[in-house]
Amino acid sequence: MPDRRSALRRLWNQLPFFVWLVLLWMMLWGQFTVLAAVTGVAVALGVTKVFHLPTAELSGRVNLWYGFVFVLLFLGELMRGAVTVAWQTLRPGETTSGIIAVQLRTDADLVMSHVAVTSSLIPGSLIVEADRERRILYLHVLGIRDQADADRQRRHILVWEERIVRAVGSRTELAALKNARTEATR
Repeated sequence: MPDRRSALRRLWNQLPFFVWLVLLWMMLWGQFTVLAAVTGVAVALGVTKVFHLPTAELSGRVNLWYGFVFVLLFLGELMRGAVTVAWQTLRPGETTSGIIAVQLRTDADLVMSHVAVTSSLIPGSLIVEADRERRILYLHVLGIRDQADADRQRRHILVWEERIVRAVGSRTELAALKNARTEATR
């Protein structure tokens, strides 16, 4: 019975990723039809069986309010980033950029992945390296002229980390953020 229970738990943990693969397949084909869903399930099964990846542990906690706030702020940031990048390409003069390292405060691989994807989707920044062991993201960012700009961008990424943890992080990750904030104010 414990083997069956652990198998069901593994299946439950993988279900969101499986559904995401099916949706991704349908988006790639630009069709939301029954045929696209069925072929998406077949492809997702093939991918998960051929490329057996370690299970990413979900926190089991979703805060709908913070998730909603995250989506709204993210959409606003997309628009702000697009306008900023457009301005930098149209204005006269040299466009500055830099590579910065951001030390994340949580240990969860899933949170690190979410922060990396969120940062890369916002125009003007791109993840160039992720050091999983030391929890460091390296980003190429437009508009970095000096140390103050780099520090501002680091703080901005850490705010996204906090928003993600508030939306889908575990209680342990929330406590880690609170402890990091407390230590930073000392």
